[in-house]
Amino acid sequence: MTTPRHIAGSNAERTKRHNQRVVLGQIRAAGELGRAEIARNSGLSIQTVSNIIADLQNAGMLLETGRKPARRGLPATQYAINPNGSVALGVEIRPDTMFAALLNLEGRDLARRRVRLRTHDLNEISAMIAQLAEDMMTEANLHAGKLLGAGIVLPGPFGKTGIAGPETELIEWSGTDAPQKLVQDLPFPVTIENDANAAAIGERILGAAKGLGTYAYLYFGAGLGLGVVERGHLIRGVHGNAGEIGHVPVPSDGQLVSLETIASRVALFRTLGAQGIHVETGEELAQVFSDTPTVMNPWLDNAAAALGFALHFVENLYDPETIILGGAMPDNIVNALICRIDPPARSVANRADRSHPRLICGASGRLTATYGAASLVIDRCFTPHLPEAEPFASA
Repeated sequence: MTTPRHIAGSNAERTKRHNQRVVLGQIRAAGELGRAEIARNSGLSIQTVSNIIADLQNAGMLLETGRKPARRGLPATQYAINPNGSVALGVEIRPDTMFAALLNLEGRDLARRRVRLRTHDLNEISAMIAQLAEDMMTEANLHAGKLLGAGIVLPGPFGKTGIAGPETELIEWSGTDAPQKLVQDLPFPVTIENDANAAAIGERILGAAKGLGTYAYLYFGAGLGLGVVERGHLIRGVHGNAGEIGHVPVPSDGQLVSLETIASRVALFRTLGAQGIHVETGEELAQVFSDTPTVMNPWLDNAAAALGFALHFVENLYDPETIILGGAMPDNIVNALICRIDPPARSVANRADRSHPRLICGASGRLTATYGAASLVIDRCFTPHLPEAEPFASA
């Protein structure tokens, strides 16, 4: 059983939602708890805890799991999270495709969708997301009140920057207020995040980063992104653009070029296309590599050299427990790439007492950013926070 973190609450009426998150977080961390234990851990009064528990039971968020013998008096009623008490929608918007997944509070996949995008018009995208939410809630046999909200992930960067415009981005949204418009237009709470950050959290909830506190996640979307988690918290940057590793210059043929022009999926498609091999999906990439792996050698060799250069900086800047590679790139290709990368000796990560390899393959698959988007919403339900710390989150 995990010992719950002791996060102080407040009895003020205006912080009711904060206190609910304190209580839910305590119960989630412990598995099950009684009211007296929650009060001791949080600093809330027994009466306040009782009122919150009653509200959460009425909302379907908590279940009674039995009674625990006490030293004195009656056995204490224990409470646990109801996995299906609420759900969260995760949406990943790529330049040509939208993925969506509906997760319950345990992270179980209740429904999923993949939609080809024929437009980037914001009004149409908002309408599509709203319709997806309605259809998936119906498929899961849940009413709209059970939806906590949606996490929506996009390729960065956000806002007007000096690196806007590459083919791996949503060009029409570069320099616009697209994230804020999605927050305002949808009929449920929305949290916006970049795809690499969401993928990093998804991998922690569902994949290879389980049990890790500090790690980096190299995300293969259309381009390349980096999510860095420090002691369980994302490093976002002032505008949410931390981790734009795809735009880092690396040496290639005597000149400096951006990393994603060499090591991204787009670069791999280009390499294959030059050989007369045209593919569009991850499944097709995996099959090509399985059938004729040598056709990818030019890309693998160039990508491994470029990534070895870039990831050297990641190790020395962030001192992660490991760097995970994953996302929309098939596992067989990621593993071949890892085998080719020669981690430099002059790195803080080169130490004898390591408990994890310096580079590992992710375990959440191509939907890791989609699942991560929903996980962000679920995490907000259990974690007290200051709203202003999340610039693209609606209440």
